[in-house]
Amino acid sequence: MQAVSTIAEVREQVRQWRREGLTIGLVPTMGYLHEGHKSLIVRAAAENDRVVVSDFVNPTQFGPTEDLESYPRDFDRDCKLCEEAGAALVFHPEPSEMYAPNACTYVNMDELTHELCGLTRPIHFRGVCTVVSKLFNIVTPDRAYFGQKDAQQLAVIRRMVRDLNFGIQIVGCPIIREEDGLAKSSRNTYLSAEERQAALCLSRAVFAGQKMVQDGERDAKVVLDAMKAIIEAEPMAKIDYVKMVDFENIVQVEKIESEPVLCAMAVYIGKTRLIDNFIFDPSCNCSGNGSEGHCCCGHCSE
Repeated sequence: MQAVSTIAEVREQVRQWRREGLTIGLVPTMGYLHEGHKSLIVRAAAENDRVVVSDFVNPTQFGPTEDLESYPRDFDRDCKLCEEAGAALVFHPEPSEMYAPNACTYVNMDELTHELCGLTRPIHFRGVCTVVSKLFNIVTPDRAYFGQKDAQQLAVIRRMVRDLNFGIQIVGCPIIREEDGLAKSSRNTYLSAEERQAALCLSRAVFAGQKMVQDGERDAKVVLDAMKAIIEAEPMAKIDYVKMVDFENIVQVEKIESEPVLCAMAVYIGKTRLIDNFIFDPSCNCSGNGSEGHCCCGHCSE
């Protein structure tokens, strides 16, 4: 496995692979990798001849009061995980490599970014779309892999690829959780032992809401009220949002009907903002275990 820091090095390696007729998968990350990232790399390695992992804490998706400087970093550890998972190349640029000093061009999306995380992080998705577009142009992958934990991001990237005619398949992969249910996240390292225990209210709420929907509840308010009650019972938790939206358009829904829905939350545990979600596709019979067909539930194969 190679680790490079310049765009020119990535492009040269990709050109060589293309001359050999090889397919390329891309896993965009902000580093400090965990088992969730590893699952993306493993899947990408199974479905492509070569895998590129970007390891870049992207400054343009952080607001002025957010945790850009304190975001955890450990590149040596990341490289070890990437190699174990089957990556061929790790791209670890400095911000100055990705953004010219007078850069003024961004990829901005309307509609899908007005809800959920877009409400409280107004510049976030502009930064995400811009850096992912850059990575697509640099790596020119056949497929790119994103985790369902950032489900709004997954929907936004899929729409961007469609709208801008990128010839890339976007593959969504299931949330990877700790044994006690907490969704794996680089920001989990911010939690004290007491906060780590309190954070389990997120996954408990997700599992409860998912079961209600799978058992036939179709009223969004009933599901959301039950989930909020679980979170509000935890004194250390403060809800940013708990909402149910149409997964394709990220617009709030009152009833679950024929289209896939995303039930997503952002919750502060102390000062740490955590997210979790579930996706329900009424047309899918996998019941979240990936056993049947093609759907967008995050569990079936894409």
